[in-house]
Amino acid sequence: QVQVVDSGGGLVQAGGSLRLSCAASGGTFRRYAMGWFRQGPGKEREFVARISRSGGSIFYLESVRGRFTISRDNAKNTVYLQMNSLKPEDAAVYYCAASLDPYGSGVPYDYDYWGQGTQVTVSS
Repeated sequence: QVQVVDSGGGLVQAGGSLRLSCAASGGTFRRYAMGWFRQGPGKEREFVARISRSGGSIFYLESVRGRFTISRDNAKNTVYLQMNSLKPEDAAVYYCAASLDPYGSGVPYDYDYWGQGTQVTVSS
């Protein structure tokens, strides 16, 4: 059983930056593709970014491309989401998830383990 713990959220002004972290334990981290999703109030959970097991394949939601960077450190069992130039519309609860699919996907259903979520608030 894999445990996923995400952290790093907070309150930031528009244009600012945050780095989210996701630590996984209880399994072999490099076996999992990792993804970040977000969910705003009254909205469905939305794909943000994903990274393959090796880190060689990465995809982003179009609206965050060029502002967000997903990365992973398999030695530390951790995946990161660096968020720059934050906008009010980026505000949401952000979730990290692990998938046994080697490349992950943009679909929440394809992920096997989820973090508890970390709140990101962006003031205008």
